[in-house]
Amino acid sequence: MIFVTDLDKTFLRSDLSVSEFSRKVWNEFKYPLSVATARSYKGTISLLKGLELKYPLVLLDGAMIASSDGKVIKINAINKELGDEIIYEVYKKFRDYPLIVGFNEKKEEKFLYPKELNLYQKHLLQNYKNDSRVLNIENFRALKYNLKMVYLGKKEFLEKIENFLNQNFNIETKLTQDAYGPYYFLTLLHPEADKAHGLMYLEEIMGVDKKDVTVFGDNLNDLRMFEWAGTSVAVKNALEKVKQKADIVLPHTNDEDAVAKYLKEIK
Repeated sequence: MIFVTDLDKTFLRSDLSVSEFSRKVWNEFKYPLSVATARSYKGTISLLKGLELKYPLVLLDGAMIASSDGKVIKINAINKELGDEIIYEVYKKFRDYPLIVGFNEKKEEKFLYPKELNLYQKHLLQNYKNDSRVLNIENFRALKYNLKMVYLGKKEFLEKIENFLNQNFNIETKLTQDAYGPYYFLTLLHPEADKAHGLMYLEEIMGVDKKDVTVFGDNLNDLRMFEWAGTSVAVKNALEKVKQKADIVLPHTNDEDAVAKYLKEIK
């Protein structure tokens, strides 16, 4: 049996903290416990300080699987040639650039943002002021390994970009509402980079059957993971569409330690 939880608005509280109760439950839990998150390795580790992370982590919506000490186990990335083409074509048609998370030629994790920032990108980047990965790029180009390319904006605008991309490129796209700001994310990924594929790789690595996997989530990027896992659990504050797909809907929100309270009852 393994248990895998989303972080934002699921395991983490809305202020991005982990309560002492959740920390204690996590560290004392007797079954394998891991995460499947849209966040990068460094971002995940920084938020989960004090938790015993023993098992591989599903990161960047499934684009990367890494060991708890940061060793890359699996990467599904958009290559540089395709990434550059996407950047060029979308900017030509919509006058907008993405943010990019990935690795350079030295396998160093980087977070790129363009000189031309829209209002929503400026809002997001306030949270990354002291992050050494973050680079402001004058002549904006893709990385060698682009794990995640993200456009930010109003839903209607991003839907137009998504339709254009789906008609012209073989990539995975996900349109989700930001958990903390008044805008949407359009995330571009490798076709096999989603939480369901990440979960499949994790099951293979750990030698477990999907019927023995329980997952927790709240947002649209958790839906495929819900469909794949043996048991899917939505927190009380999850989107209605996510609750409808869940096997179990918890009576508590992320701010009420919903996941930890559920885990505490597992015998």
